[in-house]
Amino acid sequence: MAASTHSVTNQAPPLVGYDVFTADRALAEAVERHVDAAVLDEVRGELSALGRSAGSAQVQEWGAQANENPPRLRTHDRYGHRVDEVDFHPAWHRLLGKGVAAGLTAAWGRPAGQVRRAAGFLVWSQVEAGNGCPLSMTHAAVPALRTDPELAAEWEPRLTSMVYDRELRPARLKAGVLFGMGMTEKQGGSDVRANTTSARPLAEAGAYELTGHKWFCSAPMSDAFLVLAQAPGGLTCFLVPRILEDGSRNVFLVQRLKDKMGNRSNASAEVEFAGTWARRVGEEGRGVRTIIGMVAATRLDCVLGSAGLMRQAVAQAVHHCTYREAFGGPLVDKPLMRNVLADLALESEAATTLALRLAAACDDGGEQERALLRIAVPAAKYWVTKRCAPLAVEAAECLGGNGYVEESGMPRLVRESPLNSIWEGAGNVQALDVLRALRREPEAFDAYLREVGRARGADHRLDTAIKNLLTELADLEGVEARARRLVERLALVLQGSLLVRYAPPEVADAFCAARLGGDGGAAFGTLPHTLPLAALVERARPVP
Repeated sequence: MAASTHSVTNQAPPLVGYDVFTADRALAEAVERHVDAAVLDEVRGELSALGRSAGSAQVQEWGAQANENPPRLRTHDRYGHRVDEVDFHPAWHRLLGKGVAAGLTAAWGRPAGQVRRAAGFLVWSQVEAGNGCPLSMTHAAVPALRTDPELAAEWEPRLTSMVYDRELRPARLKAGVLFGMGMTEKQGGSDVRANTTSARPLAEAGAYELTGHKWFCSAPMSDAFLVLAQAPGGLTCFLVPRILEDGSRNVFLVQRLKDKMGNRSNASAEVEFAGTWARRVGEEGRGVRTIIGMVAATRLDCVLGSAGLMRQAVAQAVHHCTYREAFGGPLVDKPLMRNVLADLALESEAATTLALRLAAACDDGGEQERALLRIAVPAAKYWVTKRCAPLAVEAAECLGGNGYVEESGMPRLVRESPLNSIWEGAGNVQALDVLRALRREPEAFDAYLREVGRARGADHRLDTAIKNLLTELADLEGVEARARRLVERLALVLQGSLLVRYAPPEVADAFCAARLGGDGGAAFGTLPHTLPLAALVERARPVP
């Protein structure tokens, strides 16, 4: 008998059976920092339970199954009736149901609701990002609906329910609902004021009939949608229910599902309205202002989603290198690999710290915090989401050829990594939004300066970066052409100030040296070799 050639050695075990929340030191510390002591134990227990679920072999298998079995569109039933339904793999429904039950659509009105929900969203997105869209849209619909107290009273209890009810029936008969969104059209893209979908008033007060198309409609299996259309008074926000009060189907024609590079378990659709019943939200002509609260919330979720993906990529890379041996010892102990891992960990922690600080500002709700969010959310959305793709690619490279194989899970992270930079306004849109705030809302920049100023004097490189930023802002001539550079600096200075205040000294020192002091290269793995790199890697290690 021939000798066996298939003894498996020197392979890292699967990263399963661990608590995704508590193993993330940066996230756990941020929750402790931003949550009131009176509810901290409750919040930590809730997040740890979600973290154990996210780290279980069963739930990770659901994530893989959902990704491998994309949704399918059924336009007609067996008799030829138009149904426009989207069928999902059972694993996707299980993941979405657990997300709803964990309170990822229930932030509004709960103690520390935004922080606990943000931390949970960051944890749960590490399993499979494709169920994040309906969770995000449902969560984000609340501030838009609150512009109409009557609509909010009717729909908010359903939106914030922790019960996942997937059946299509009138919303009043459901224990919980999901919302989608449709703003983008073929001819306009991010320029929503170029939308051509029309809204004709009906006899019923506040009711309209919509005609037109949406090039991207998020979560088309949802119970209702917030959409923009041109009413007689201008661009207006509308609520479009999937099922009408009498139980009949609204005219909601799903023409096709997008064949996307990543995020494949989530359905994104092109839809047509042809005499579709809708209810106006807010005043005619104020559609952008009405829906802006939803956009701000979904943009923050883009930051959280990217931070979650970055954390999972770093966790997988550190885990692999801890067990994999090469050239006489564990990869994690090799100086050059240690530098790469430390640099990745540093980027991930900066993203997490910033994301949770923004969630805490949403919880606070004060005037200064709202002003800070006006600049900090688009700046964070611009920078954190852009850092996600190169980090995911570098983390996959840490696994070598294993990281290029689907079974490792790393290709799924790589394909997902550009998504949040594109959705909810791509990079230029975010940069222009920051410029708009700088020009029109001086209180926003004042709030930003107060925030970063809390760390002044703690690190000379941060102080110099703040001074240079003020110099650059003193001359706004031709600023649009250099808006990306400016917004990048705004984000980096804010991250640096937060790490100086809250992170361990070795983390803050490394960030200020490499990201603010110029002592780092363009690629990951170029931190100054004199830094305590082993401590940075150990802090990022996911301990099963």
